[in-house]
Amino acid sequence: MANNELGANEPGQPPVVGATTPTTDWGHNLPVPQRVLAVGAHPDDIEFGCGGTLAKWAAAGCVVHHAVFTDGSKGTWNPDADTAALIATRQVEQRDAAYRLGATGSVTFLGAVDGELENTVEMRDALVRLIRIVQPDVVLGHDPWKRYRLHPDHRAAGFLLTDSIVAARDPHFFRHHFTVTDLNTGAALKHHRPSSLLLWEADVPNHVEDISTSADTKLNALLAHTSQFESTMKATTTDALDVFQARMRTRFSALGQPHGYAAAEVFHHMKDL
Repeated sequence: MANNELGANEPGQPPVVGATTPTTDWGHNLPVPQRVLAVGAHPDDIEFGCGGTLAKWAAAGCVVHHAVFTDGSKGTWNPDADTAALIATRQVEQRDAAYRLGATGSVTFLGAVDGELENTVEMRDALVRLIRIVQPDVVLGHDPWKRYRLHPDHRAAGFLLTDSIVAARDPHFFRHHFTVTDLNTGAALKHHRPSSLLLWEADVPNHVEDISTSADTKLNALLAHTSQFESTMKATTTDALDVFQARMRTRFSALGQPHGYAAAEVFHHMKDL
């Protein structure tokens, strides 16, 4: 693999098969939502998957919320690592990354063990409650239908999200939520139906977001995840980090070029949820 290329199982925005084909059926640039919720399997997945889009929307006044399913405790190649310390570090890094994106909403850690995430009733309960609290217009997350995906947490995170959207919109799922009062507003929680779902890492993308003005912000947010330089970004020196950023910029450009954008992120867009 050349230094300026990213592999299909690297996080976030993999190559798109047929990206140079005509784009007339693609959607472009959703109207800026009032509130969004981005849901990742691990700390840093959100920045890889949709950091440019979130930064663009945050700069336009959107309230951006983050949710992370796992504790990130396996995010190191050091077999002697202090995993409790790593968990604490990754939470600090995730909050810093959200701040660098301009996000003003909550950062929620749902507490599953890294590598052991499963689509359980308990995890859906927690995410459905968060959706009902946040009331997002748009939700973003991993595409669970991506072919040949290696990481089990990414598969589980995608299905947890899609299943939780179904449950969050229906008043007969998790009815115990409706006895809970939102501490911010004093109101009882209600069921909620987002208007759109954007799935990153999609094999069949149908939507593009121009990140020409926010690509630098995305990269800056990714660099908040210093514990991941070696394992995820393959970079332990300044020169290697420069190579990583060059690879990312090459990918942004390749995704944007067919649509007339200098840089882009692509998604599978589901609406009428």
